[in-house]
This record gives sequence, C-alpha cells and structure tokens, in this order.
Amino acid sequence: MSADSTYLALPQESDTAALAGRIAPILRPGDVILLEGPIGAGKSAFSRALIRARLGRQEEVPSPTFTLIQTYEDPAGDIWHCDLYRLTHADEIFELGLDDAFDTAICLIEWPDRLGDDAPENALRLRFAAHDNGHSVIIDAPDAWGKRLGDLHV
Repeated sequence: MSADSTYLALPQESDTAALAGRIAPILRPGDVILLEGPIGAGKSAFSRALIRARLGRQEEVPSPTFTLIQTYEDPAGDIWHCDLYRLTHADEIFELGLDDAFDTAICLIEWPDRLGDDAPENALRLRFAAHDNGHSVIIDAPDAWGKRLGDLHV
C-alpha cells in the first residue's frame, strides 16, 4: 500500500454501498475508476451501488460480463460500466470506444489489467478483496482525487 492509499474494511454489502454513495456525487465526466480484485470481491456490488446512487433510483444494473459495456444516462453525462474480463488484447478497447469514453463519460472499469498501458494515469484505483469476515478495499488516489475524496471512512 502506498502513502496515498486508504484501506477500508467492508464487512457488509451495505458498507460497500455506503462507500459507493460517498464517491458517486463527486464524479464528473472524464473520471475513471479502475476496479481490481478477484471474482466475488465486491467490484460489481460497488458499481451497482454507485450507479444507483448517481441516478437516484433503484435502476436495474446487470453485470456487463457478456455485453462488456452497459451505459446509463446521467444528467452530467453517461456512465459506462465495463467488464473487460473477456478481452484478449488491449487494442480491443479502441473497438469498444472506451478510449473516447475516458474523456467524456464516468467510467467504471472491472478487470482494468486488460487495458495494459492504456489505463488513464489519473484514474482512481480500488483494489477489492474478499475475506472470511466480508470484504475490504484499498483506495489508491492520484493527487487529482485527493481533495475531492476527502475522508472516506464508511
């Protein structure tokens, strides 16, 4: 964990939703959140909660595992929820239009390792893990995110 990292225990799914609810209102077009962690670590639960908090309603938020991208209309700009697990090469992100979305939309990217060197430098990185007593996340925030995030205790 780096000096700019924050560790949070997320023992209940409601804790994950609370974290998403704290981050949702500060997002703006051009923000990218990279969601790392194994299957079942909380990436999709976080994304679902963030999208619902952002939209202010109980929207159906399916996993984009098979569609690769689900988009949602937000008054500030589109939200792209992406699951890159099935990509085999980083060049495929250009075919999806994801490189343009990085500049114009709020992007939630599951399995960001598939981006290779094309991951945005100023992306917020959330590293989820599953434990016997729930989940946890390590938040790595570039300087540009520091003041916006403030104190993120759940």
